[in-house]
Amino acid sequence: MTDTQETPGGRAQDAPPPAAPRVGVVMGSDSDWPVLKGAAEALGEFGVPYEADVVSAHRMPQEMIAYGERAADRGLKVIIAGAGGAAHLPGMLAAVTPLPVIGVPVPLRHLDGLDSLLSIVQMPAGVPVATVSVGGARNAGLLAVRILAAHDPELLAAMRDFQGRLRDQAAEKGRRLRAGLEGGAA
Repeated sequence: MTDTQETPGGRAQDAPPPAAPRVGVVMGSDSDWPVLKGAAEALGEFGVPYEADVVSAHRMPQEMIAYGERAADRGLKVIIAGAGGAAHLPGMLAAVTPLPVIGVPVPLRHLDGLDSLLSIVQMPAGVPVATVSVGGARNAGLLAVRILAAHDPELLAAMRDFQGRLRDQAAEKGRRLRAGLEGGAA
C-alpha cells in the first residue's frame, strides 16, 4: 500500500518517500527512550531525518554488531547511543563502525548515572566515543547536527541562527536581572 496525498488540484498522487535517516538514535532498552527522546527532538528541530531503535549490547549482541557494521552503508552519518548501568552500547558500536558515535549516559536509580558516564567515557585508545553529560541527549542531538553541518551549508546556517537565539535569550536574562537589581530587588 502506498501513501498518497492530494495535489492542489485535488487529485491523489503518491507521497514522496520519507528522507533516509542520517542519524541513528539507539538505546539499550525502551525504558531509555524518555531520555533519548531529547536527541530526537533536537534533530527534528533542524529537520535532520533520524531512526530510533532498541539495540541492546547485552541482550541482542549479534543485532547490535550488525547495526554498527551496516550503519555507514545504509547512509547514516552519526550514531547516538544511550545506555544506563554498564552502558556498553556506545563503546561496542564505536568498535564496529567507522562513524562518529555520541554516547548518552542514562541515569538510573543507583549512582544517578555516574556508572554509565564512566563506562562510556573510559574508552581505550583508538575507539573514541564522544560523550555528553548524564541525561544530556539534547546536546547529543545538537552535536550530531554540528557534525553534519560541517558538510551541509543549510544546516550550518541553521546552527548559526540557533546559536544567535541562545545568545539573545542569555542577553535578555541578563537585562532582566540587572533591571531587577537596579529596582532594589535582591
